[in-house]
Amino acid sequence: MKNLFIEYPKCSTCQKAKKWLDANKIEYIDRDIIKDTPTKEELKEWITKSGLDAKKFFNTSGMKYRELNIKEKVKDMSEEEIYELLASDGMLIKRPLFISDNIILKGFKENEWEKIKGE
Repeated sequence: MKNLFIEYPKCSTCQKAKKWLDANKIEYIDRDIIKDTPTKEELKEWITKSGLDAKKFFNTSGMKYRELNIKEKVKDMSEEEIYELLASDGMLIKRPLFISDNIILKGFKENEWEKIKGE
């Protein structure tokens, strides 16, 4: 699988991450999280592979997250329902996402992204 970089092009953090990938000559396929929102199946695969709780993949600073009061709703949701909700709207997903065969990263913290170089 080729590296996948999932972003919202207007997001400044996504832009920083993209610059970092380019500066470090890391190849990737660019995907717009709004035009091509990850499917429930993709999210399930990536989140399982990441070893993180599915709830960690919500964009908690997004307006939609707050408008829909997801913080409260998510407490009573099954994992399946969480995947469905995430897949329903790209703006609910924490971004950027970097997906490779061995690494799943969400958000952009340069020190975490350094792991990509060792691939």
